[in-house]
Amino acid sequence: MTESDPFLVALCRRVLVGQQHELAQVTFDAAVLDRYRGQPVYSLIRTDTVGRLKQEGGWSLDFGIGPDDRHVHGCLRDLAALPEEERLHWATHAVLPNGSRNFLQMCLHPGSCIDDGEVRRWD
Repeated sequence: MTESDPFLVALCRRVLVGQQHELAQVTFDAAVLDRYRGQPVYSLIRTDTVGRLKQEGGWSLDFGIGPDDRHVHGCLRDLAALPEEERLHWATHAVLPNGSRNFLQMCLHPGSCIDDGEVRRWD
């Protein structure tokens, strides 16, 4: 059994037990930030593990940076506060590392028939 990071456990407890769904994390390809680089109305700053994107005189978004700089992630709360056009842009860069595309289909279309192998016990 692998041990979870204590901060991840605490966050998941707040989301799942404390009903603070707005803290749930969404992951994106870091290319989502390309749209803002070099644009005078945006500032994009970072440390090794966190960053901030800010539209001058407008909105800002804090995000986490994955260890390989290929992915960034943010809270639903902060992403939902972005203007609609920005939310649409971020949605097109969403990724699900190590996730199941078929499960996403099942979530979007309850009752979907997924035929991707024999049904078996998971011992």
